[in-house]
Amino acid sequence: MNWLQRWRRLNKLGILGMNHRNAACILDLNPRHGYPAVDSKRTMRDLCQRIGVPTPTIYAIVAAHSALRHLPRLLETRNDFVIKPNRGAGGRGILVVNGRQGQSFIRHNGEVAEMHDIRQHVSSVVSGLYSLGGRPDAALIQQRVQLHPAFESISYQGIGDVRVIVYKRVPIMAMLRLPTRASNGRANLHQGGIGAGVELETGKTTRAVMRNRTAKRHPDTDVSLVGFQVPYWPRILEMARRVAEAVELGYLGVDIVVDRDQGPLLLEANARPGLAIQIANGQGLRARVEAIERDLANGAASARPGLNDRAAVAANLGDGKSIAEERP
Repeated sequence: MNWLQRWRRLNKLGILGMNHRNAACILDLNPRHGYPAVDSKRTMRDLCQRIGVPTPTIYAIVAAHSALRHLPRLLETRNDFVIKPNRGAGGRGILVVNGRQGQSFIRHNGEVAEMHDIRQHVSSVVSGLYSLGGRPDAALIQQRVQLHPAFESISYQGIGDVRVIVYKRVPIMAMLRLPTRASNGRANLHQGGIGAGVELETGKTTRAVMRNRTAKRHPDTDVSLVGFQVPYWPRILEMARRVAEAVELGYLGVDIVVDRDQGPLLLEANARPGLAIQIANGQGLRARVEAIERDLANGAASARPGLNDRAAVAANLGDGKSIAEERP
């Protein structure tokens, strides 16, 4: 198949390419004033507190090398936590601790880390090793999300999350990202994690891929990846809508994790979400973008529901409960 035939085939499938995404979605719909909120996890946490969207608790922030001496005190009562760069991207620089053994820390994969290892990692974060553009950064010491029972059979040594793509405040595609042995317990597709397409209407997975190849069962648990019901699905969509409206970005990737005790928590938002979600769903984003544009051109009332309009949210989600009211 030559390049022209390949292009025609992808075009027929409604695939959104990198150039189209950058020009028609990111440049046209994402004004620069919205970037600070999504590029900083700390700023996003503060915004979410204002709009009533729950996030993992931040225990402490280390923003300078001079503050490294305080690490023993900051961590002395913490048996489990996550350290991540404030302005990191692509899952880089995240260190997960899920237990202690004396003065040592036990990482999510069973490896042992000493205090000097933790200090070195935080120093690297502060130096900007994992940040956007390599600029000096801050290290967040954050609550470790607890695995929800629903995900136990399709996760390996880690926590999966849901990525929702929101276009002009309308969720248009979603996928569930799952950790594997190959990804070292991280829900990162580029490292060998699983991407499972999620049907927007039901919250059920329809197909899954691993390293761009179809995967019907989880390679480590041998459990089917198709037909899985994502818990709290209406709440997850409502959270994605609220965040998109608050940051005033027209094309946004919203990442949400489901905690065992607290339910859905917003991890972060991305003004430049990748395109692998199309592979996970076996469908193109461009076709859905065009459908939203047609609805808007025709004045469809349901195309852009107001997030503060309870009737509109209920009509689109089939559930009139707010984030705070809904329970599993």
